[in-house]
Amino acid sequence: MSLRSQLGRIRSKILCALYRRTVPLGTAGPIVSFTFDDFPRTAYSVGGSILEEFGARGTYYITGGLMNASNELGELCCWDDLQSLIDKGHELGSQTFRHSSCRALSLAAFREDVQKGMEAVEQIKGHNSTNFAYPYGHATFRSKKILGPRLTSSRSIIPGFNGPEIDLNLLRANRLYGDIDQSGPVEDLILQNARQRSWLIFYTHDVRANPSEYGCTPALLEFAVSRAARSGSRILTVQKALAEVGIRKA
Repeated sequence: MSLRSQLGRIRSKILCALYRRTVPLGTAGPIVSFTFDDFPRTAYSVGGSILEEFGARGTYYITGGLMNASNELGELCCWDDLQSLIDKGHELGSQTFRHSSCRALSLAAFREDVQKGMEAVEQIKGHNSTNFAYPYGHATFRSKKILGPRLTSSRSIIPGFNGPEIDLNLLRANRLYGDIDQSGPVEDLILQNARQRSWLIFYTHDVRANPSEYGCTPALLEFAVSRAARSGSRILTVQKALAEVGIRKA
């Protein structure tokens, strides 16, 4: 392991240990949640359909300033996607307005972008979106301390399981990237989560046959959803999982 990787692990461990806002998972697990960052259209048109086939729903984190744009993830969400998503029972979360890294801005500027991102969702659909995901997974000690209490939850990309205590200021999440050849590690996570009766969160971006390096194929997502269902876990959105432990939106 490189020195940079070692330092990154140490930093993540300390970040997880400080400025915690915890609630017990209790007997709510095992739960699995599927989340989508930056909200590419395929995450809903393809990914949402896969979830719905299993009677499940996902959490979609939107970057308001990138609506109707295209990038390496493909086309990003548009107005019609938002209305359909909400109507079908999926969850709409926020991810700042400009997809800003808190490492690249002052804390005040980042906090403003977080607030603007939430307001954009409210203005677009009248929908309160206080479940948040850090763009690029970049969280700092100061952002965790200051932003945490303003939000219902903040999701990281630090891998692991949530439980027996859940840190609302830094939910752990695991990448779901690539094709069906990644099914082994995915299944291992799902089965371990079921044994522990904890809360497992997956994150990805686009869902298509030739995904970006940050997305997955429909085959891998379908495998993960079907395996989660067969494991006896409940597949819930982030907010519904939080509601199971008595947390309502901020």
